Amino acid sequence: MKEFELKYGCNPNQKPSKIYMADGSDLPIEILNGRPGYINFLDAFNSWQLVKEIKDALGMCAAASFKHVSPTSAAVGNKLSEKLKKACFVDDIEGLDDSPLACAYARARGTDRMSSFGDFIALSDVCDKTTAMIIKREVSDGIIAPGYTDAALEILKGKRKGSYNIIKIDPDYVPDKIETKQVFGITFEQKRNNFKIDAELLNNIVTKNKELSESAKRDLIIALITLKYTQSNSVCFASDGQAIGVGAGQQSRIHCTRLAGNKADIWHLRQSDKVLNLPFKSTIGRPDRDNVIDQYISDEDSEQLLENWDKYFETKPEAFTKEEKKAYLSTIRGVTLASDAFFPFDDNIERARKSGVDYIAEPGGSVRDDIVIDCCDKYGIAMAFTGMRLFHH
Repeated sequence: MKEFELKYGCNPNQKPSKIYMADGSDLPIEILNGRPGYINFLDAFNSWQLVKEIKDALGMCAAASFKHVSPTSAAVGNKLSEKLKKACFVDDIEGLDDSPLACAYARARGTDRMSSFGDFIALSDVCDKTTAMIIKREVSDGIIAPGYTDAALEILKGKRKGSYNIIKIDPDYVPDKIETKQVFGITFEQKRNNFKIDAELLNNIVTKNKELSESAKRDLIIALITLKYTQSNSVCFASDGQAIGVGAGQQSRIHCTRLAGNKADIWHLRQSDKVLNLPFKSTIGRPDRDNVIDQYISDEDSEQLLENWDKYFETKPEAFTKEEKKAYLSTIRGVTLASDAFFPFDDNIERARKSGVDYIAEPGGSVRDDIVIDCCDKYGIAMAFTGMRLFHH
């Protein structure tokens, strides 16, 4: 296929629209079902790069959930605990423990379920039946993967009344080193960001604490690669083999950290017994449960939710007080944090610590690096300077 005509561009008024290779060669993809749009392809190609790089760096299968050209999460195929299965709404999926790829997507989709509503999915490996079963019941726009088993393809083709977007990409495709794009009729050209992220990037530890556990290195690599394909400014919290909070596209770095830290906190609170045991009515669907859980955890919205409890619950649940949430989160440790550019002030470290951060990776290079390092030392945080900015626009 030399080119593919799109229904429209970013918006319905932006016609005509198409994708094609500038050199006239075949596109490195097959469209197996549906008719992906302009934004679908932006999400597909960015998310594919992300999962492929995680697979190359860690040797583990990876999955990503993308919305509006930024990941809501990315994860590798670690098995899920029973509580985590319940928090991710996959405790009833048969054979989950036997499919690392399904575990990876369950984690990626389950991290920030509200943001993942209507996501585009990327898988580093051939999609299997178990992974497809998870995808089948979630609201999603499409998927990109290097292949699909016959059973998985049959399941996915049944989504959205047969219109679900399914893309197969050539895993051996390597783009040109130089990339271009146009803005306001003006062509921009630059070298593609093929910078390799691996454990060697974490060797320059600038804090008193020099210890990075193997799991911390894994999580920092996941966070850094996730940032490479996140709209800047951006920071990423990661834990247990997955990105648990992504703050994207903010003009201020502290706002990125607050946004991502809040998402990480929600992720942890979703696994608390109070949330896992909410007495939902059987008629409440999965997207509505996500919204209700978010309101229940929220300091601003929980009171109103509990006033109207009978709309969602069989019995009225107890309030999740600020004090209870603070106490629960105070037990969280071992979280990692990466930033796509240096932290200009130590307020980012103070906020990160509230979300259990013990390990940080950032480029360094600020005139206030010493202040940031001192703040890390105050809490015993180990921080590596990578020396590499990861802006993505």
